Amino acid sequence: MSAQPPVSWPMPVLVVVPTYNERDTLPGVLRRLRDAVPDADVLVVDDASPDGTGAVADAWSADDPQVFVLHRTTKQGLGAAYRAGFGWGLQRRYEVLVEMDADGSHPPEQLPRLLAPLAWADLVIGSRYVPGGAVVNWPARRRWLSQGGNAYTRLALGIGVHDATAGYRAFRRSALAAIGLDSVASQGYCFQVDTTRRAARRGLRVVEVPITFTEREIGESKMNRQIVTEALWRVTQWGLADRWRQVTSRGR
Repeated sequence: MSAQPPVSWPMPVLVVVPTYNERDTLPGVLRRLRDAVPDADVLVVDDASPDGTGAVADAWSADDPQVFVLHRTTKQGLGAAYRAGFGWGLQRRYEVLVEMDADGSHPPEQLPRLLAPLAWADLVIGSRYVPGGAVVNWPARRRWLSQGGNAYTRLALGIGVHDATAGYRAFRRSALAAIGLDSVASQGYCFQVDTTRRAARRGLRVVEVPITFTEREIGESKMNRQIVTEALWRVTQWGLADRWRQVTSRGR
């Protein structure tokens, strides 16, 4: 992967990076991120990582005035971490808020691809499943699960997004206000589906740009059966509710 030159962005950007036991990967991600988009600020949202990730983030923040840390007292899930991080950013001057994992799977060098379309788009998703997108080092079962889940989401919800579960994305401030962030109760990958669904329902401009997703080499994935089950159940509920509204509206 060739590195892109550093980008200067005209609107204030905050990159929200949730962490739980990411002590070994966080420094590299922060270094690459600050090199790729030097104007962007970074907020590390740490859920009381027992491995000392919060202390690592604090050390970075002490040396870099563009890195901030939000400490939470317990592990409450990915969705809650993003709501807290976005809420922190919305209370300040940021016009663009970005989601990025701390494990290195989301290349910081590709962040300029997500920022560029925000000149006219409301939500930009770094997609593995549009032309030019790719997944590296995933076993076949994991790839099938992700692609199958996204296909089911498109069918059930009637949205044209190819990678609704993607966790590398950039929102305009106005988009987060429009989707009603405070009422998004979903956790895990379902948080990504829920925000995508809400953006599409409100007629926001959603764009997918290709990225290369690389499976983490250090630490353990947070994916588990509970996360998958929640996503499947909620997508099915939302899809059935949409169909019911369509039927009843025709009846009236």
